[in-house]
Order: sequence, then structure tokens, then C-alpha cells
Amino acid sequence: MYPTVNETDHDHVYASNNHTQPPQGYVIQMPSYGIPHPYPPPPPPPPYISHSSRAAPRTHHWSTGLCRCLDDPGICLVTSCCPCVTFGLISEIVDKGNPSCTCNGTIYGALLGMTGLACLYSCYYRSKLRAQYDLPEAPCMDCLVHFCCETCALCQEYRELKNRGFDLSIGWEANMERQRQGSVTVTVAPPMISPAMTR
Repeated sequence: MYPTVNETDHDHVYASNNHTQPPQGYVIQMPSYGIPHPYPPPPPPPPYISHSSRAAPRTHHWSTGLCRCLDDPGICLVTSCCPCVTFGLISEIVDKGNPSCTCNGTIYGALLGMTGLACLYSCYYRSKLRAQYDLPEAPCMDCLVHFCCETCALCQEYRELKNRGFDLSIGWEANMERQRQGSVTVTVAPPMISPAMTR
């Protein structure tokens, strides 16, 4: 019916009309003359997010090293003689007061006396502490740290909580009360002066 126009004829028509061929890959948009377009422009594509199978590295670090027990010789001595006391203090803060220091310390002491493997219980609290403060699993896995260096691990966890502002000797509730008192400012109203009586 109509003759077909191939690509070369199409280019020839553009050349004969003294027009330049529109560049490839561009969209020609008609002027709007102040009339709003009936359809809004499409939203920009979301940025490309690479989903890697590896976990993101932790950005925080332990405030002290594993073998820095001499930084606090008092707690080092207590932990060497009776680790259940140090563990109870740590676990009460990590558990936010429930169960108490006495309960966790008793469980730890019973496991230590009957099986000698209380480190399996304490390494769980190291993992919990790391999760709360986004700390790396260093220098190795939590279970290996507690199995090989139980006393050093407990001392490091104690120092970490102490450096974060906790007084482990007073327990969770007293720490929370101290923080509340520090954040509340007490304002005292000036005394009211009654006007002098006149006749």
C-alpha cells in the first residue's frame, strides 16, 4: 500500500530538509508553555545496595585489652580467689538487674564446683555484653577466651562496664537511680516576700 522506507532513506530525508538527525539515546521533550503535565515524573531509581554475605565489621573496640589485669589489681585479686563474685557483678549489669548478682553468682559457683566448666556459662554473658555495646569478638571466639583465660576475660568485662560509667559494686538499680539523679536538675523557686503592711 505504502512504500517502505528503510534506514538510508530516512537519513536522506533528514539531510534533504537541512535538519540534523536527533542524537541517539536522548528523549525529545515538547515545551509545556506553563501548562502542568498531567502525569508526574517517575521517581529516581533507588541507589544500588550491595548485599554481601559477610557481616559488617564492628566499629567499636574494647576499652582495655584482655591481659591488662594490673590496671585494676583489686578486681584481679578478687577474681583470682573467687570468680563467682566478679561474674555475679557483671551478669547483674548485663541482665539489667534480673536475675540478681547473688543468683547468677550462685549458679556460676555451683557449675564451677560440680563440673569445672563454668566458663560455658560465663561466655554466654560475654557474647551478650558484646551485642549490647557492638564490641568485636576478640582476640578470638568467646568460648575460647573464657575456656583458656577465664580470669582475664572476667576482669576485662568488669573493666569494660566500669569504663562505661557503671559502679558494679552497687548493682543495677542503684546505678539507674544515680543516672536519674544526674539527669534531673532541681530548680528552687525564690522565696516569696510579702509586701509591707500599710495603714
